Amino acid sequence: MVATFTQLYVHLVWTTWQRIPLITSEIETPLYAAIAEQCRALGCEPLAIGGIADHMHLLTTFPATITIAKLAGNVKGASTHLVTHKLAPETFFKWQSGYGALTVDKRSLADIVAYIHNQKEHHQNSTTYDAFEI
Repeated sequence: MVATFTQLYVHLVWTTWQRIPLITSEIETPLYAAIAEQCRALGCEPLAIGGIADHMHLLTTFPATITIAKLAGNVKGASTHLVTHKLAPETFFKWQSGYGALTVDKRSLADIVAYIHNQKEHHQNSTTYDAFEI
């Protein structure tokens, strides 16, 4: 094969600082948009973004040209900058320093997309998957 081919998917999960419920309904939509925009700037295609007040889930394609650490760092950094400089500069907002990263099989994409999009319901009904929650 002459050309490089990759088909990689990663499910990232990260929390707010000390799990403080910092993701309010007022910042949720623009926060998700900023995460998607940063993914695309890195050559990733976000497939699902969701979460609750104290943590986020991101499912995205993942090119072989960047590291998972760069993806997580850039997404978290860009979203923090948006919140602290534009959306809610008068309030405290910070992500916890770590993250969880899981590779995903293409056959599992639809299930994981649904899981991420339904985060609020899963947490209300205690139907979360421990492997996907950090």
